[in-house]
Amino acid sequence: MQLKLKLTVAAAIAAVASMASAQETQVVKIGHVAPVSGSQAHYGKDNENGVRMAIEELNTQNIVIGGKKIKFEIQAEDDAADPKQGTAAAQKLCDSKVAGVVGHLNSGTTIPASKVYNDCGIPHVTGAATNPNLTKPGYNTTFRIIANDNALGAGLAFYAVDGLKLKTVAIIDDRTAYGQGVAEVFKKTAEAKGMKVVDEQFTTDKATDFMAILTAIKSKNPDAIFFGGMDPQGGPMLRQMEQLGLSKTKFFGGDGICTSEIAKLAAGAKTLENVVCAEGGSSIQKMPGGTAWKAKYDAKYPGQFQVYSPYTYDATFVLVDAMKRANSVDPKVYTPLLKSAKFKGITSEISFDKAGELNNPAITLYVYKDGKKTPLN
Repeated sequence: MQLKLKLTVAAAIAAVASMASAQETQVVKIGHVAPVSGSQAHYGKDNENGVRMAIEELNTQNIVIGGKKIKFEIQAEDDAADPKQGTAAAQKLCDSKVAGVVGHLNSGTTIPASKVYNDCGIPHVTGAATNPNLTKPGYNTTFRIIANDNALGAGLAFYAVDGLKLKTVAIIDDRTAYGQGVAEVFKKTAEAKGMKVVDEQFTTDKATDFMAILTAIKSKNPDAIFFGGMDPQGGPMLRQMEQLGLSKTKFFGGDGICTSEIAKLAAGAKTLENVVCAEGGSSIQKMPGGTAWKAKYDAKYPGQFQVYSPYTYDATFVLVDAMKRANSVDPKVYTPLLKSAKFKGITSEISFDKAGELNNPAITLYVYKDGKKTPLN
């Protein structure tokens, strides 16, 4: 009887210990928003993959915050690159009480979503949205870990004038916050350096037929075309440029066209060889941890890499680093510590200025050789 009693007591203690152990594990959700449907889904899935990789790695580290073992989970939302869906997704993440957000992809969705996150007190870190207007409201919850369009547009203009000695350019933008923003910076910088803008045309981020605007541009005989937009438009544009005989015209663009996907979308057009594009940050080969990280990414998500997943990966770690330093997963407690981040990521050492912009952002120019994206610098 006494042995049975001891066994019963031991079982009860084990059960209580097991319950306590379960209670000590806290699930912390990190939101992610990008287009995972529509023509830009390849960007969005790549971004989401970066967050998933980070969370899987964090969950192997047995992180304890506030006395509790933390298990991170992703809450992934699709904004379809649409501003209305972007704000709806942001509100959903607020209502779900996620601890922080990585995203969005597009400036046109990130800018309105940033107000939603500010109003509900949740920090968000974007590794993709580049319009400088994102940080102008001064929200304490908004952070960017990639160079903005002031760096990208200006860098391309400097190379066009100083590197290639081009004299004239036509500009096309897709009227989105991103496309219009990067085109405006390129134009302003190019004109300041003496380059002549001979034509300006506009399209949309849904268009695929550019024959009319390219025909108008052809009559002005520019040395180059600058396109502010994304690769679902950039690829067909390159095909149609070839059809119209614009085979020697340089084609400039920001990170929106700086993908491996544009080579597929150009479908063998020789005009791909005329592309010069810019990305925020260093090339994978020059990132502190880029080569090893890319090998892991490709093993896990073969053929899916585009542009921004290293940044969404780092953005996830930056959020968690602030939580660890604050010893809290409460956004009210840890968000102020994002301002003092000094995180050695795979993309760079990440720290922020007062506006939430990355300190000392790098940019890399790329061309396409034999259909492959190749860094120039």
